[in-house]
Amino acid sequence: MSAAPFTVGCVQTTAGLDVLPSVEAACDGVRDARKRGADLILLPESVNIIDLNKTRLLKKLDFEQDNPALSAFRDVAVETGAWILVGSIILKIAEDRLANRSFLINGQGEIVSRYDKLHMFDATLGDGENYRESALYEAGDKAVIADTPWGGLGMAICYDLRFPHLFRALAQGGAKFLALAAAFTRPTGEAHWHCLLRARAIENGCYVHACGQCGEHEGGRKTYGHSLIIDPWGEILADAGTEVGVVTARVDPAAVEAARAKIPSLAHDRAFAGP
Repeated sequence: MSAAPFTVGCVQTTAGLDVLPSVEAACDGVRDARKRGADLILLPESVNIIDLNKTRLLKKLDFEQDNPALSAFRDVAVETGAWILVGSIILKIAEDRLANRSFLINGQGEIVSRYDKLHMFDATLGDGENYRESALYEAGDKAVIADTPWGGLGMAICYDLRFPHLFRALAQGGAKFLALAAAFTRPTGEAHWHCLLRARAIENGCYVHACGQCGEHEGGRKTYGHSLIIDPWGEILADAGTEVGVVTARVDPAAVEAARAKIPSLAHDRAFAGP
């Protein structure tokens, strides 16, 4: 039997160069989403800070233990009673290496799951917009499905979206919902964001909850926004547009079984020889 319908909220933010104000703004968004009835609230990637200056960034960050951003999100989970998917916190794992780590926190403030971004965004977009995440960040090495009261939640971050086999593995591993946190660049977002997210929902018969950064950040980075909640048939239930704010949508886990019964492609994968 499927779990009862519930409400998902996406909090779209514009993180800045400093942790405290970025986290405070995100926590205010959580409170707003909870007032709107959200049971599961998603935050974007890099929710605690966006700073393209490596030296400056390293000086501002903490390890997971006693991390002020993580503590704040655990506290607001207790305050609101909501489950919070902290899309990712940028944190230290060594003095000169970082992790891009997602946390699922329950309504008691307990950390239910962690996920480190698997795929590093090393890309040259043109017009001077170049990224080499692998130079600073340590990639994760495992896929994660978190247990929630509503079913399995597959966790992913930003560039992971371009690797459909990850989402296939999550769906076949039992995920009914796929969560993507992002700080998608504006050029790639305009070109690919909606179509890739709808494809991940359709091909896996899953809800997709995608929460992104938006706007112009201190230091010059521009992110796409358009946090989306998509049903298993590929219909967009909510789109946050380009501004800071909150969107919510009612989600029915039974729709996953219905979509998969109509097109049972998850049961039809076959092994085959490579080209």
